[in-house]
Amino acid sequence: MEPQRRPGGRSARVREAVLDATTAELAEHGYQGLTVDAVAQRAGVHKTTVYRRWRSPEGLVADALDLAAGRSWAIPDTGTLTGDLRALTELVRTGFTDPESGPVATAFVTAGLQHPAAAEALRTFYAARHAEAAVIVDRAIARGELGQEVAGTEVVRFAVAPLFHRLFVTHEPVTTAHAHQAADAAITLARAGLLTGEQAP
Repeated sequence: MEPQRRPGGRSARVREAVLDATTAELAEHGYQGLTVDAVAQRAGVHKTTVYRRWRSPEGLVADALDLAAGRSWAIPDTGTLTGDLRALTELVRTGFTDPESGPVATAFVTAGLQHPAAAEALRTFYAARHAEAAVIVDRAIARGELGQEVAGTEVVRFAVAPLFHRLFVTHEPVTTAHAHQAADAAITLARAGLLTGEQAP
């Protein structure tokens, strides 16, 4: 019989303190300004502890994303597919444009564009988010708004993709109207049977 591990403990407290400090540093200085020394000082942990466990700023970002991937987020439930998906795209939009959460969300994506470990963590994070949000489509199918063949994660991906394009490719403003337009376009594709999750030949 394997010995039971104590839940939490010092290691868990140190991780929480360090990752909270990482998030705070990202909010204030962005990914380019993130340093192990600053995180250690903010967390009240010796820097050798942080270097030993996380090694680098990208290691800190990757672990912060891993932690965030396990936390649920509030999925809209308005009673209609249009209402739910529009609320979801608006939630994504405000997550990047909010003065407090925006710099952190942007820093996570920036890190993912530059380092393999952060990129892998970012993929895992968004896979979890998309899978969780797919309940919107499941509910729509149950109400008869969409066919059984529609893949929920594909609808979610297509709904949020235009927002990421404006944010990180063309660097254009993203408004509520853009968020609603993206949601409506994804719904149109889903109703046309084009978001089934099957790979095109």
